[in-house]
Amino acid sequence: MVFELKQNLKLTQQLIMTPQLQQSIKLLQLSRLELVNAISQELQENPMLEEEDAFENSADANEAENGGDVLGAETGSAPESAKEITGEGDGRDEFDWDGYFEDYGVVGVNFSSESVEAPALENLSSGTESLTDYLCWQLNLSRTGEDLKHVAGHIIGNLDGNGYLVSTIDEIAGAAGVETDVVDAALAVVQEFDPPGVAARDLQECLLLQLRFIEETNPLAEKIVEDHLGDLETNNYDKIAKSEKISVDEVMRAASVILSLDPKPGLRYSGERAAYIVPDVYVFRVGDEFKIVLNDEGLPRLRVSNMYKKILVEEEAGVDGAKNREYIRERLQSALWLIKSIQQRQRTIYRVSESILKHQIEFFERGIDYLKPMVLRDIAEDVQMHESTISRVTSNKYMHTPRGIFELKFFFNSGIRRNGGESIASESVKERIAKVIAEEDPRRPYNDSQIVELLKKADIKIARRTVAKYREMLNILPSHKRRKYY
Repeated sequence: MVFELKQNLKLTQQLIMTPQLQQSIKLLQLSRLELVNAISQELQENPMLEEEDAFENSADANEAENGGDVLGAETGSAPESAKEITGEGDGRDEFDWDGYFEDYGVVGVNFSSESVEAPALENLSSGTESLTDYLCWQLNLSRTGEDLKHVAGHIIGNLDGNGYLVSTIDEIAGAAGVETDVVDAALAVVQEFDPPGVAARDLQECLLLQLRFIEETNPLAEKIVEDHLGDLETNNYDKIAKSEKISVDEVMRAASVILSLDPKPGLRYSGERAAYIVPDVYVFRVGDEFKIVLNDEGLPRLRVSNMYKKILVEEEAGVDGAKNREYIRERLQSALWLIKSIQQRQRTIYRVSESILKHQIEFFERGIDYLKPMVLRDIAEDVQMHESTISRVTSNKYMHTPRGIFELKFFFNSGIRRNGGESIASESVKERIAKVIAEEDPRRPYNDSQIVELLKKADIKIARRTVAKYREMLNILPSHKRRKYY
């Protein structure tokens, strides 16, 4: 066996992303909250960066307002053209290294005193008591013996977020080291607690527990829950009436009592709070025109630390400060690149929002029925950027419009052909389906085939399976489960 050494020349193409380019791409696709967290982390790690107090220097603020980098001021004019970072070079040539000590523009949008104020957002949160805490509080106040309290504690600890018992009697008995009859007794104690229906093992038991809490007992309602829960789910009141040999009116009255019960009694104590959306872009109607304003409220305004500028001057004058000087240069480069990346992010969001407004102007003026089909390529060609850049810009970004708050990706949707040859956006079709179902006769709800025929009359050609898919996306039940009796 002979070993040989050979030299080969091979030409390949490879994309190399510099750390600066990676940072810019990362910042571009971050949500507003993630961007604030990323800036806060960089403020802690980079001593060259500091947050500017908006009120500490009104002269600088006025200068930035009049001649600085203003993104979407009250005039609504487009900001400076945004260019994609290509990744060529290491980014050092992007900065004027001879102008270290020139003031660098602050990040974000500067609003003048005459600018349109953004809608106020109240985000008041308060602590909520969990289901476990609430049940344990009731258990401690009860006159139950200590042995049963111990087992009841195991039961409370095995409830899910909806208030249902997820462990079997045998499992709890083994964990508590007691007999199953003791667990049954402890379970009966917990099931007497508020909210009614808690610690049930299935939906049927949950509803029965709640019916027993009602002052006026309803034997028929209990009978329906015990024997006809499946028919009740499908609104098959005729079958229940025939089976129990009673009138449909009696079944309906009992069903109305059952439908008033809570199938998930523990959900109100889940502690989940409503998530408030802070828009990245505001679109206001001023007269006959729409104005775009970027939202910089809550975004830290960054600048290079004056203290380290002074240190760098002293190090430049000295002879033995090579290491310190190099470290400060690196941190300065990183700080300037971060500021530039954030400013470019804001400019790109503005330009993309401006293009969306131009393409979907009828939606802003007339509503969702006039939303047009649009893909990423349409915006990419308009703003002369790559589709991947548009995708990053529209991810986790929200726009406040006169029609409501929408994610930027909402405006990108497929089209469905009309009979006349034009296309209609899929979101508009969903809205029409929801409107048709909302206006139907509850006694004779439309099935999917009938909805297809109704849409065909509106020059919308759509398949039955597409209607079923859109209906499921809208969380609308099929026709046999929507039927009601009066």
